[in-house]
Amino acid sequence: MMRRMTGQQAGFMSLGKNKAKIYVQEDLNITFKDAAGVDEAKQELVEVIEFLKEPERFTRLGGKMPRGILLVGPPGTGKTLLAKAVAGESHVPFFSLSGSEFVEMFVGLGAARVRDLFTQAKEKAPCIIFIDELDALGKARGVGGVGGHDEREQTLNQLLVEMDGFDPQVGVILMAATNRPEILDPALLRPGRFDRQILVDRPDKPGREAILQVHIQSVHAADDVDLEKLAGMTPGMVGADLANLVNEAALLAVRKGKDKVGMADFEEAVERIVAGLEKKNRLINPREREIVAYHEMGHAMVALSLPGTDPVQKISIIPRGIAALGYTMQVPTEDRFLMKKTELLNRIATLLGGRAAEEIIFEDISTGAHNDLARATDIARSMVKEYGMSTTVGQVYFAREKKGQFLDTVIQGAKEYSEATAELIDSEVRNIIQKQYEKALDILKSKRQVLEKGATLLLDKEKIDGTELEAIMMASETPGAPA
Repeated sequence: MMRRMTGQQAGFMSLGKNKAKIYVQEDLNITFKDAAGVDEAKQELVEVIEFLKEPERFTRLGGKMPRGILLVGPPGTGKTLLAKAVAGESHVPFFSLSGSEFVEMFVGLGAARVRDLFTQAKEKAPCIIFIDELDALGKARGVGGVGGHDEREQTLNQLLVEMDGFDPQVGVILMAATNRPEILDPALLRPGRFDRQILVDRPDKPGREAILQVHIQSVHAADDVDLEKLAGMTPGMVGADLANLVNEAALLAVRKGKDKVGMADFEEAVERIVAGLEKKNRLINPREREIVAYHEMGHAMVALSLPGTDPVQKISIIPRGIAALGYTMQVPTEDRFLMKKTELLNRIATLLGGRAAEEIIFEDISTGAHNDLARATDIARSMVKEYGMSTTVGQVYFAREKKGQFLDTVIQGAKEYSEATAELIDSEVRNIIQKQYEKALDILKSKRQVLEKGATLLLDKEKIDGTELEAIMMASETPGAPA
């Protein structure tokens, strides 16, 4: 009985202990070679490693190391991996825990855990403390309700005090990661606390190729796998997406009974991630199948007819995912960071090409353009409200919604313009969409024979490449050639 009571008491007393997992070099075995595609972030972190290895080099001239390093960037870009790589390269202990592990039901427990964490870290210095998902702990104070939030604020206050109190010469480096820096408390981000912010952004094309090179080593890849082409097919994907892509390709190859993972498996994996799983068993009546074929052909033909649009790689009428009955896959030739007004207008016309094709062929429209209309409206509204691309409304910024830097969260702000301006914006958005719809109609009416021929081929094969459609269009434009 005494032994049981002692055990219970010991369990209760250990609540204030921090829950950090302590890794040493043998446990981690992660270096900068494992973190590809984030070269700029790695260069920033090399200085931290040098400080942990030989601090006297920095202290000799009176320099001080940043007390806290905050890794910010979209989910899946490798922030946690980079932190582990720093510890692996430095050969120092690595305290790893999540921001949410500090806050629990007992008042004062989070603050006690923060104190205990820093005490342990000082004993094992030089070392690295890494707090993942810092926004769970470091959200701006005074935001939200009362009650449970008080405990989180106490924990945050204790963290701020500890960061002020510890001597950087001791060799304790505090690192944290978040994908929501806009909601963090300003006191956390001031110089002397998290005074160095390192952006771990989405990788560019060479970065994606380097990441694929790392992940492809774990699978038996065939000789025909072209990583440069794969990197071009995956714009916007982060490290976690690319790791998933390699795994999906390997699973597809196993399903087909292959000995090695070929390029075809990787291309199919890209389609599966972008558009969803193929649903060949979903029965679609012949009339609907014909509507889908003309709809997708409308998208592809408008995209091929207008300048500045991404090349069409594949057109399919095989149902995919939850609601997609068909899709047109466009792959950009290079990473883009700026879009011209004409390119945005052409993108809207391409999105409306499916609806236009339905109207020309069937003299009626279906619900199939639901997603196209939503995306076209978003582009048109951004052109008017955010980019000042409307001559009627003028070069004024009207969007007052606060958007997350790396997540698609929107915080609705107060509308700072009149009802008359709101009407003008709505009218201008409608005009942009109508003009581009008419442009798509004109293109498809002038190439109706190609539209019908392409749709017939698509109904027959279910899936065609963009090059096949280009060949049909070229043949129709050549004088004397059969349309």
